[in-house]
Amino acid sequence: MRRPSGLAGRLMTAQVLVIGIGALTLIVTAVVVAPGLFSEHLARTGEDSPEVQHHAEQAFASSFAISLLLATLASLVAAGLVSWFLVRRVADPVAQLADAADAVAAGDYRVQVPHTGFSSEIVRLSDAFDHMATRLADTETTRTKMLANLAHEVRTPLATLEAYIDGMEDRVVPTEAQSWQTMRDQVARLRRLATDLREAAAAEEHALGLVLEPADAGQLAETAVSAARPRYQTKGVALELDIPDTSVGVHADQERMQQVLANLLDNALRHTPPCGHVTVQVTVGDRSVRTQVTDDGDGISPEELEAVFDRFHRADPARAVTGGGGSGLGLTIARAIVVDHGGTLVAQSTGHGEGATFTVTLPADLHDAPRA
Repeated sequence: MRRPSGLAGRLMTAQVLVIGIGALTLIVTAVVVAPGLFSEHLARTGEDSPEVQHHAEQAFASSFAISLLLATLASLVAAGLVSWFLVRRVADPVAQLADAADAVAAGDYRVQVPHTGFSSEIVRLSDAFDHMATRLADTETTRTKMLANLAHEVRTPLATLEAYIDGMEDRVVPTEAQSWQTMRDQVARLRRLATDLREAAAAEEHALGLVLEPADAGQLAETAVSAARPRYQTKGVALELDIPDTSVGVHADQERMQQVLANLLDNALRHTPPCGHVTVQVTVGDRSVRTQVTDDGDGISPEELEAVFDRFHRADPARAVTGGGGSGLGLTIARAIVVDHGGTLVAQSTGHGEGATFTVTLPADLHDAPRA
């Protein structure tokens, strides 16, 4: 298939055609109109000598032709130079964008396009392209990191299952209830990882299909605390609830918000030692409702306050005072759900040994939600 000519060539050809048509129109108009006007004005002078009239007409014709030729050439040169300048100002940025697009398609996301151009549209296009390349680079980095972390997360349960299967085959590991339970636990860990990965992908792509409806933030917190209380009692961690006496209206998907609070409560329980305390508090601002989950565990270092929301993030092992752990996706999913509600989820801690607070902030519903 024949490759079409470049933008600069097409624009320059179009400009040449426009200039040529303009020059031709000028010449034809001048040739048709000028001699008649000259003859008319010459007649008005009262000069009736044929020789004088003929000489004057010849002088006019020669001078008119020379002047018209020089003017046409000068205008064509000037118009050509201006057209070439404009074409280059338009075509060069487009060519650079095309080269950058080829580089991005080849996997080089570090390419940058000069932010100069003949028009604001080209500048906007360059800015948008740079932003797109940056987003693609971040996505590729996240994808690579996620695959590496996923391989690490899967390796441990698979190695455990393989070891138990080999041990049972060699009769080194007894085929008793404890062995089967250990294997089931590893299978459950893999299933939870797969489920959380699907949830994280859907949440970050805003594809959760939230069903927002009036709800009571206090009731949401109370339900989540009731569901988590048995786990807290088993570990010996005190769980307290502080909610307003009146209803606190929010517009939320109740099932997803229960998922958020359950993730935060599980995270607090995982990082709080026995005899510790976790408090869930609901407060009302001018236009927002805050739900805070505060623990007195080992806390979070300042540099990790944002990193805890990254996929597969693991805090310092010293902070994980209990065995096991989640998939490393709970806080990632929780923040994505809250953001889809038009809210925020942030972590606060003054450092190790000072506990941590996770605050969910949602827009307040102007209409009070009835408390069940």
